[in-house]
Amino acid sequence: MDICPKCGLPIQACVCGDIITTGQEIQVNSEKRKFGKIITLVSGLDGKDLKDIAKKLKNKLACGGTIKNNIIELQGDHKNKIKAALLEIGFNSDQIKIN
Repeated sequence: MDICPKCGLPIQACVCGDIITTGQEIQVNSEKRKFGKIITLVSGLDGKDLKDIAKKLKNKLACGGTIKNNIIELQGDHKNKIKAALLEIGFNSDQIKIN
């Protein structure tokens, strides 16, 4: 039986991922870059697998993006669609703040 090194519970009953997602406050902003391009910034996802979350967001929103300094940068203005995408991934609506 494998045991989680963080919480000490068996891997099947591990609650580390749930604790991390409930304690976070996710900030969503948009920013205008060179040549008038708009990007959407998602920050506040510390302790989670950012690469996996970024991949899921890019697939759901049909856009490109990258991770820089623990901030997910998505190409385009997705402020009206990103809340639904984050809810599908497993975050609560109380955690998501769109500016």
